[in-house]
Amino acid sequence: MGQPSGWPPGMVTGILAGLGAGAFWGTAFVAPLMTPGFSSIDLTVGRFLSCGILSVLLLLWAGLRGGAHLPTWPQAGAALWLSLLGYTGYYLLLVLAIQAAGAALPVLIIGTIPLWIMLIGKPQGLRWRSLVPGLLLTGAGLALMMQVTAHGAEAGGGTNLWLGIVYAVLAMAAWTAFGLLNARWLGRHPEVNSTVWANWLGVAAGLGALVIWAVAGTDLDTLMARPGFGTFVVVCAVTGIGSAWIASVLWNMASRRLSASLEGQLIMSETV
Repeated sequence: MGQPSGWPPGMVTGILAGLGAGAFWGTAFVAPLMTPGFSSIDLTVGRFLSCGILSVLLLLWAGLRGGAHLPTWPQAGAALWLSLLGYTGYYLLLVLAIQAAGAALPVLIIGTIPLWIMLIGKPQGLRWRSLVPGLLLTGAGLALMMQVTAHGAEAGGGTNLWLGIVYAVLAMAAWTAFGLLNARWLGRHPEVNSTVWANWLGVAAGLGALVIWAVAGTDLDTLMARPGFGTFVVVCAVTGIGSAWIASVLWNMASRRLSASLEGQLIMSETV
């Protein structure tokens, strides 16, 4: 695709990558509704264990080809911290929100992430009035979705609306912080490409999932005995590979090419 004149290099690629990441992330809202017999812990562990296994296999493959890039201790620490913030921690809070309040209201609350990233991540040289069109359009889109969301909440909400709202707000705060800190880290470490960073985050998320499973997870025999275990495995694989690993690569590409304010607007594709 050609680059429009006057646009910064790589901007089109960044926009398309951001939209693609949002599309993959959208599956995270459907997963808890497709696996009603499994807890939020089960879903979080399954998703990020799948992501971690894929990341390990890719790193081993790169090692066999002589292209392995192992992280330094500071890089490994950053991957562990950011994976907790934007992967296992965020998704656990999101699943708890959906199970408590249904999918409708958590979707709306998570949908405000673009506004927060646009406001908090505004570059110093960018005037506030330059953000007004994007803010107005994003706010208008959220207002239109609110009508559908309200009907959805009335028709099929969960068992504890307010608890679900609290979980959703915490999830929103966690991912907003992750989006800004992840973009800042990538900006400071151009030597780490998007795929390598996604693999490091995936391994860290897989390790976090194992810890969660050991502390609060359901044992494997019990999981396999539950009805719908096959669907559960498929959902975990799809969300772990698609909305965790592939989305992470695409989002890292967008983070390198776009400002935080513009990048934030692209998260609307997840809500839609």
